[in-house]
Amino acid sequence: MSPVVGVLALQGDVREHLAALSACGLRAVPVRRPSELDAVDALVLPGGESTTMSRLLGTFDLLEPVRGRLAAGMPAYGSCAGMILLAAQVLDGRPDQQQLGGLDVVVRRNAFGRQVDSFETDLALRGVAGGPVRAVFIRAPWVESVGPGVEVLGTVPRVTLAGTQAGAAAGRAVAVRQGAVLATSFHPEITGDLRVHALFCAMVRETAAAA
Repeated sequence: MSPVVGVLALQGDVREHLAALSACGLRAVPVRRPSELDAVDALVLPGGESTTMSRLLGTFDLLEPVRGRLAAGMPAYGSCAGMILLAAQVLDGRPDQQQLGGLDVVVRRNAFGRQVDSFETDLALRGVAGGPVRAVFIRAPWVESVGPGVEVLGTVPRVTLAGTQAGAAAGRAVAVRQGAVLATSFHPEITGDLRVHALFCAMVRETAAAA
């Protein structure tokens, strides 16, 4: 039986992720309650507002169940706010913000600041064939540091597509993978390029085949 991927449907780019996953050949369903989480083999945490999503995870009794599934090896993918939630530690986050874990990284929330607050650039991503990926950053985090088990898949180039100097953002990690967990600072769900979702779907299939 083909794996089923859930998309956390509390806030953010839910519909776009569902469409991208379906286009990659896997069944994708929204997840809003623990019983729905129990029925999926993997989970996508969409872009949105990380503090709001953190609060809603508690409100909908999903915080501990998601933490438990991640600890048990469930594949997960987080874009933007999803990356923040998956990180072990967040800089500049709210004191009451809850982390899900799953990635041994430290991320900086809203890291890019006003100069390049929201921007686009082309990124070469390790493990993604076919040339650079168009990356859309919207008040995005970046990865400050990674643990020994984390692979950096992509970093910010020195100059954005608009010709703006990336400054302190240049060279920062914006796509990482640790085992069956993938995260990006950017939003591939809004560009129509399915390659990041295809990479994650391949990870989900590999995990399911090994189970």
